[in-house]
Amino acid sequence: MRLLFIGDLVGRPGRKLVPLALPALKEAEGPFDFVIANGENAAGGFGLTERVVAQLFGLGIDCLTTGNHIWDKRDYVSRLLEEDRVLRPANYPASCPGSGLKVLEKEGLRLAVVNLQGRVFMPAIDCPFRVADALLEQLDASCIFVDFHAEASSEKRALGLYLDGRVSAVVGTHTHVQTADEEILPKGTAYLTDAGMTGGHGGVIGMEAASVLPRFLTAMPTKFEVCEKGLRLNAVIVDIDDDRGLALSIRRVIWRPD
Repeated sequence: MRLLFIGDLVGRPGRKLVPLALPALKEAEGPFDFVIANGENAAGGFGLTERVVAQLFGLGIDCLTTGNHIWDKRDYVSRLLEEDRVLRPANYPASCPGSGLKVLEKEGLRLAVVNLQGRVFMPAIDCPFRVADALLEQLDASCIFVDFHAEASSEKRALGLYLDGRVSAVVGTHTHVQTADEEILPKGTAYLTDAGMTGGHGGVIGMEAASVLPRFLTAMPTKFEVCEKGLRLNAVIVDIDDDRGLALSIRRVIWRPD
């Protein structure tokens, strides 16, 4: 099984890159059995809307993971109960709308997608380690991909090692900066601290520098504007042994439209 995971889509620039990059990547890398993307910043840089979700699924994405910004577009939150291919972190309280787990099936292949969120420098929600244990106990799938939406590289690394040998891949999101530490962990799980972001890299993690700098200079709130310069798609390709559910390889992707 070969899967493509696209790092955090940021606004319209991120969405525009998907239909450009996917055909090029498929031609260069061969077909992907599943395409997953983190979409929590896809609508105007914060959250999701029904229209944006429909657009992304129409482009060939099989499942959208998210993170703390999933709640930013209030009109969409109730939709999480209706569209099970859009995940919210599983370690939010059970009373929150939506689910953090989806089993995708295609042409005889099954891939479980798990979405978790960290707690270091993030909202104080349930323990991602214990929630992962509970989800794995109920799962009937060999191949399991985990998007760990977290701030601290130490917490991401810790979860990767904690789940090593029990899932196919643990890939981090949230910081919007692609790390260069991809590896197959000792027990067979593919790991990358952060997949990076898909959108305008010419500003500050997807936002225009002019809208971000005043916050650092004055400590006063400012309205962030999505950056449209320096477009790049960040992603990761993972090959998985279908029978054992362990990773065969992991490679980072940096794709530019030029």
